[in-house]
Amino acid sequence: MNAPQIVTLGCRMNIAESERMRAMLAGERDLVVVNSCAVTGEALRQTRQAIRRARRDHPQARLVVTGCAAEIDRASIGTMDEVDALVANAAKLDPRAWNVPGEAPAMPAARTRAFIAVQNGCDHACTFCVIPQGRGASRSLTVARVLEEVGQHCAAGAQEIVLTGVDLTSWGHDLPNAPRLGTLVQAILDTYPRLCRLRLSSMDGIEIDPLLFDLIAHEARVMPHLHLSLQHGADLILKRMKRRHSRADAVELVSRLKALRPGIAVGADLIAGFPTEDAGHHAENLAIIDALDIVHAHIFPYSPRPGTPAARMPQVAREVVKARAADLRARAAARRTAWLGSLVGETLPVLAERGGTGYAPNYAPVALPEGSTPGTIIDVTPSGLREGLLA
Repeated sequence: MNAPQIVTLGCRMNIAESERMRAMLAGERDLVVVNSCAVTGEALRQTRQAIRRARRDHPQARLVVTGCAAEIDRASIGTMDEVDALVANAAKLDPRAWNVPGEAPAMPAARTRAFIAVQNGCDHACTFCVIPQGRGASRSLTVARVLEEVGQHCAAGAQEIVLTGVDLTSWGHDLPNAPRLGTLVQAILDTYPRLCRLRLSSMDGIEIDPLLFDLIAHEARVMPHLHLSLQHGADLILKRMKRRHSRADAVELVSRLKALRPGIAVGADLIAGFPTEDAGHHAENLAIIDALDIVHAHIFPYSPRPGTPAARMPQVAREVVKARAADLRARAAARRTAWLGSLVGETLPVLAERGGTGYAPNYAPVALPEGSTPGTIIDVTPSGLREGLLA
C-alpha cells in the first residue's frame, strides 16, 4: 500500500477528523488508522471488527487505533494482537503524535461536501453517555480558524460545508464574549457569499439561539434539514437521561420552524429500551416520530456503558430492547417512505456525488442521471422510488 488508509467509524465528528488526518498523514506509507467509536456496545463491537478486517487486508502495515474506543476502552483495544499502537483521541490531530512535520496546515482533499468540526467535547452529564470520557470538556474553534478551514475547503471545490461537533450548539461558550452558534453561521455566510450550501449536524434543540433559529427558518443557503439530539419521546425518561429539554420543547421548536419553512426535514436520535422504560414510555417514543414528522431517524438500542449512571439503573430485558428498537425502526421507515414518496414529481436541486447519487437540500437521497459530474448541482425531477432513493 502507498497512501495511508483511514477507516472511520461513528459520528460526523470522526468523519471531519479523519479528513484532517488524511491530509496530515499524506506523506506516510504502509499505515492504517482506525478512527474508532465507542458510543454503544455495538459501536465497540464494530470497532473491533474493523480492526481485524484492516489487519487482514493490510498484514504488513502499521495499524494505529485512535478515536473514542482508543480512549474509553484503551486497555482492551491496546491488547488486541492486530494493533500496533494507540493515539489518544485528544492528540489525533496533533502532528507530533504521529511524528510528522506540522509547520503548515495541509490542504484538504477535494470533496463535494466537507465536514468541519468546529467544537469538541461535552460539559453535560447525560446518564447514558461515555463520550465526555472519550473527548473531554467542551472546546470551540475560533471564528477565524473556522473561516480559514471553510475557505480551504471552498478553494478545494467543496459545494457544501457541514458544521459538526460533539455538542454543536455549545460552540462559543468558552471563547471571549461567549458567542452563540448563530454568530458563527452568519460569519461563514457573510464571508463566503458564493458558498452554495451550509448544513448543520446534530444539535441540541434547547440551545438553538435566536439568530440561529432565524437563519434555519429563512436563509436559503442554510439547508432545510434539522437533526435533533432528541434521545426519547417520554418526559420521565428524558429526566432520567438528564436531558435538558422536554417533549413539549421539541414539539414547539419543530412546529415553529415548519410554520416558517414548511419543507424542512427533521431528523433525530432515539434510544430504545432505556433503563426503567415501560410500555407507556415506549409508546410515547413511537409517537414522537409522527409528532415531529421525523424522516431521518437514527435508532439506537440502549446498551449499558461502563461507569455511567444509567448502567446502575434497573435494566430492560435485552430481548425487549431489541423488539422496541425494531418497532421504532419500522415506524421511522414508514414515515421516511411516505416522505420520499411525497417528493416524487418535485424538481430538486441535487448536489452530485460519486457513485451516481446525491442529496437534495432536505437530505433526501437521489439517484442521478448517468454521466452527472460530481460536485455540480443538478435539477432532478424523480418519477419514483428505487431501493430507498428518489429516482
